[in-house]
Amino acid sequence: MSEVSSITRIGTSEPFELQVARGQISFHESIHKFGFNSAVGTALATVWDQGGLYSYLGSASVLYISSSSTDDTAEGTGARTVTVSGLDNNFDEKVETVSLNGQTGVELNGSTWFRVNRIVVNTAGSGGANAGVLYVGTEATPSGGVPTNKYATVGIGDNQTLMMTYTIPRGYTGYVTQKDVSASSSAGKFAILSLVARPYGGVFNVKDRVLSSSGYSTIEYPYALKFTEKTDIEIRAKADSAGGTVTVSAALDLILIQNRPYPE
Repeated sequence: MSEVSSITRIGTSEPFELQVARGQISFHESIHKFGFNSAVGTALATVWDQGGLYSYLGSASVLYISSSSTDDTAEGTGARTVTVSGLDNNFDEKVETVSLNGQTGVELNGSTWFRVNRIVVNTAGSGGANAGVLYVGTEATPSGGVPTNKYATVGIGDNQTLMMTYTIPRGYTGYVTQKDVSASSSAGKFAILSLVARPYGGVFNVKDRVLSSSGYSTIEYPYALKFTEKTDIEIRAKADSAGGTVTVSAALDLILIQNRPYPE
């Protein structure tokens, strides 16, 4: 079915956010990024399902995707094809779709990569999902399919990364409009959640911090938080005290606006 024209063209108003999501506002793009960490302790950790602090590539590199399961292959019962999205050596947006080869790494072809923002499973065999954990790393033949350094992971059966990290592409400015966080602990612990950002060539600075013990919180920014091109953004968490862990989820809504002279 063809795309329906925006109702603003016939004199009726329509929410700006909906128009951006529909691709009707030139030079604008909507991003929803989310992550999950099931066992946050007192050590600071990125909200992603691998656990621990996320480690960034220090230079543009050739990357490979592999699985901990031999069932994740082009003809297997698990995940068969995946799409990896991120940034290339110039911090320009990059997307690559490949067929998996079990525990053997499959090269993400083209120019080298500097960031990985997302993995999505496109097709699968009879299992309907990835049978093993999917990994992106720099090793062509990782032991058991598990690379030493992990730059993106997909948990078993998730078919999608759960990593609350994002890097603003070159030529764009990012505006965070909303943050969602939740925490739960059977040990009665609180989670300290921090939105942090690192401008290109700089260090991570805390932009927002909240405390959560149970339930779900949404924080809207009437004046959106502005982040320049090549800025790394994360949500990090830690438990307020020892003696148990906290399960944490977090998400950000962003609008990317291409850096262009105005007015158009």
